[in-house]
Formats: sequence, C-alpha cells, structure tokens
Amino acid sequence: MKINLAMWDRILRFIFGVLGTSWAAAGGPWWAYFGVYMILSASWGLCPLYSVFKIRTAKLKEQRFSP
Repeated sequence: MKINLAMWDRILRFIFGVLGTSWAAAGGPWWAYFGVYMILSASWGLCPLYSVFKIRTAKLKEQRFSP
C-alpha cells in the first residue's frame, strides 16, 4: 500500500482531528465531525483527496508501507 502523508502531516491531522471531534461532541457545529475523517486518514497514512489531486507530502522512502 502506498501512503501519501508524511509523518508530520499525520501528526497534525491526528491532533486537529481529535480537537475537532471533541468540539463537535461537546456541542459544536456539525461540520466539526470532519475531525473523524482527519483521524482516519492520519491512521492510514492515506488521504483520498490528496490522491485525487496527486498531492503527496511523504518522501519517496516513506511511500511504501513496510511492516
């Protein structure tokens, strides 16, 4: 599986995802549930929107998943 998110991008997505989801759960606006998407894309290392627009923040060495 190829990834298109660098580690710094994944960390930022996770932090903002947790903040957004907790804000929505605490009574914030409905669009703050977009944080769930950010958490999932950070955990997978793959952003479908980045794939559509052919954007990647990962370096060539980081693009392949190696267990």
